[in-house]
Amino acid sequence: MSPANRRTADPSVIAAIHHPLRRRLIDLLGVNGPSTASRLAEATGELVGNVSHHLKVLAAAGVIVEAPELARTRRERWWRSAKASYSWSIADAGGDPAAELVAETAEEANLTHHTTKVRQWFGLRSEYDEPWVRAAVATESWVTVTPERLEELGARLSALIQEYVDEPSEGEGAHPVFVFAHAVPARP
Repeated sequence: MSPANRRTADPSVIAAIHHPLRRRLIDLLGVNGPSTASRLAEATGELVGNVSHHLKVLAAAGVIVEAPELARTRRERWWRSAKASYSWSIADAGGDPAAELVAETAEEANLTHHTTKVRQWFGLRSEYDEPWVRAAVATESWVTVTPERLEELGARLSALIQEYVDEPSEGEGAHPVFVFAHAVPARP
């Protein structure tokens, strides 16, 4: 039931994804499409050499791929998102303390990334028309499930979101929207 492009991430991929600049580069390539290190440096305010280094790390992890067909010269290098989503569990570390540390650090970075996007929205929503303000959603529920049903819920949510990834809205009124969900055992 998981989307076809979902990959289980090993510690090296998790570490590659969850560096702050690399996460931003992934977002820029995913939302804006293919780009060069120079253009990404301009968008991030980073030095070209620094961006180039981080692009190579992401490429080595398989998160992004080269797009040589876009190059106008032999020196120009274009990059695009590999369009894969990743999942991991600390349980995948199999008791390896180093892998557990990478997974724990990535979980914290992921949560920070998610909350940062919501806080950005709070600061920017006055720049959007009323239909966008009304359409923005936050939802929460308590459900009682087994681990199997929680896994099913996650797969169904991922599949639903993937439909919107695969068939993006087009036209003047379409804007990138950050969607995330967490479903974790908790106590009131």
